[in-house]
Amino acid sequence: MNRDLVLHDWVVAAVALAAGAVAGLLLRAVLRWLGKHARRTQWSGDDVIVEALRTIVPWAAVIAGAAVAGSALPLTDRVAGVVNRSLTALLILIATVTAARVVGGLVQSLAQSRTGVAGSATIFVNITRVVVFMMGVLVALETMGVSIAPLLTALGVGGLAVALALQDTLANLFAGVHILASKTVQPGDYIRLSGGEEGYVVDINWRNTVVRNLSNNLVIIPNGRLARTNMTNYTQPERQFSILVQAGVGYESDLEQVERVTLDVVDAVMADVAGAVPEHEALVRFHTFADSRINFTVILGVGEFSDQYRIKHEFIKRLHQRFRAEGISIPAPTRTVSLHPDQAQPPQPAPVPHQREAPPAGRWG
Repeated sequence: MNRDLVLHDWVVAAVALAAGAVAGLLLRAVLRWLGKHARRTQWSGDDVIVEALRTIVPWAAVIAGAAVAGSALPLTDRVAGVVNRSLTALLILIATVTAARVVGGLVQSLAQSRTGVAGSATIFVNITRVVVFMMGVLVALETMGVSIAPLLTALGVGGLAVALALQDTLANLFAGVHILASKTVQPGDYIRLSGGEEGYVVDINWRNTVVRNLSNNLVIIPNGRLARTNMTNYTQPERQFSILVQAGVGYESDLEQVERVTLDVVDAVMADVAGAVPEHEALVRFHTFADSRINFTVILGVGEFSDQYRIKHEFIKRLHQRFRAEGISIPAPTRTVSLHPDQAQPPQPAPVPHQREAPPAGRWG
């Protein structure tokens, strides 16, 4: 020490610490008030920023108070340097955690705004958070006077060993990044794999893709398998698509009347049923002379994959009711079998089972 500690030094240090703590509490209250106003806006990015500032700003005030308290005390140059470096490193770590939250929250907000769904691509969020946190730790170590060059060398050598040991994990990681970067699959899409798994994509993380099927169960698919398999995406390039409903009428029906009635039913269903596409152009196409009727296909428009079942259900009910009211028959397949009398064969008597004769009575008989 350059001089002895006196009561005045302790008073100044205590006042500095108390001032830093009070300032931190006041700033946290102000940021809480700002957070309430930020939640009223449509952009979710301001919520993330204000929430992150609620972490770093109060702690920065406390650390500033501690730094003033340390400067008020008669410390040696060595101790003062250690205290300053420690407080700076602590502030860097707090700023790093805050920056990781901000960047991760902004990435998640961007993913939600681009896909329009509640699920998020957490693989990008996790990668950005890890990268920001590692950079902050390296800067904090450099501030503390720790050389990071040997550490980077050790991490490079260790990274090769880890990469060899975690080939499958890294393959899933890069497959997930490739899937999201190519935009072939996004959270909220309805997909069906060649193996039969299908459902809505809930999340794509660093290892697997989570799919929720229509029975509300989760199917976990490794990213590597998803990248290698054949897949149908019912949401790309657009969410709306067409479905085909097969029907048939008797040969005695007036096909012009059948087409007109069917188009009326399609227009009513498109206008009334939730999930239908009102601007869809109704189409009826006759295509087959079957054994007992003329078959045709009705093309309906649906908003997304899960809406097709409700629309088919309502369309078939209404079409059947309208056909009955208009007297249009929907015959079932029939077959007539005729037997000519001269070809009829008299019934054959049933064969008599062979009876075995009893052996002649001998001396043992």
